[in-house]
Amino acid sequence: MFSSLKEKVGQVLLPGDEFLFEAENTISLTGHVKAEKVVCGPGLRRSGDRVLVCKSGVLRHKQPNMFWVDSQQRRYVPTKGESVIGIVTVKSGDVFKVDFGGSEQASLSYLAFEGATKRNRPNVQVGDLVFAQFLIANKDMEPELVCIDSSGRANGMGVLGGGGLLFRVSLGLVRRLLAPHSEVRSDLEKLFPCELVVGMNGRLWVRSSSIQQTLIIANLLQSCDTMTAPQRQELFRRVKQGAL
Repeated sequence: MFSSLKEKVGQVLLPGDEFLFEAENTISLTGHVKAEKVVCGPGLRRSGDRVLVCKSGVLRHKQPNMFWVDSQQRRYVPTKGESVIGIVTVKSGDVFKVDFGGSEQASLSYLAFEGATKRNRPNVQVGDLVFAQFLIANKDMEPELVCIDSSGRANGMGVLGGGGLLFRVSLGLVRRLLAPHSEVRSDLEKLFPCELVVGMNGRLWVRSSSIQQTLIIANLLQSCDTMTAPQRQELFRRVKQGAL
């Protein structure tokens, strides 16, 4: 017998595990009973009334019916609309090539910046870091990035300034940092005021008041990758007291 998926929330799952999904029935305003649709996130695949686990990790749940596996995965697969930190590798005519850590590089047009025109080109050089989002991301086309939102505004995207540090963490920690009311981010901001840019591709960029403080923040975040909440809180407490 297959156990229910909801019974496994918070537990470690392994690839190949299979579970039943028991859809909850809701009553609409017209009085009709309908089953809620289940949304399978990273690490899960739907097959009829069963859910198959594709990678190891902890099962997470978000109301009403969204499930995903929180793992220490580091390989990033581009998804339309997601924001990433990339490195400009080639400047060819009107298009830049950007390395975002995937299997191929993405293209970024010089017009994909706020206020950019043929006469007013953005100052982007090879080696620059850019915070951008995917406009196109599927297996049949070259990935394409833009540094503007749907209204043509930068909204925090563009070339990242100097003096910061780029480093990598797992995709699981990225999701924890981007979660609403993130405890990791809140604890960090109380400890050290800083600029932190989080890319869904597992790249973080941080800039603080000094190089030493920036390095400490990077080491703290990388340590959080494999720590439980009590372990993280103890580490932050020791840093605050100057024990490290």
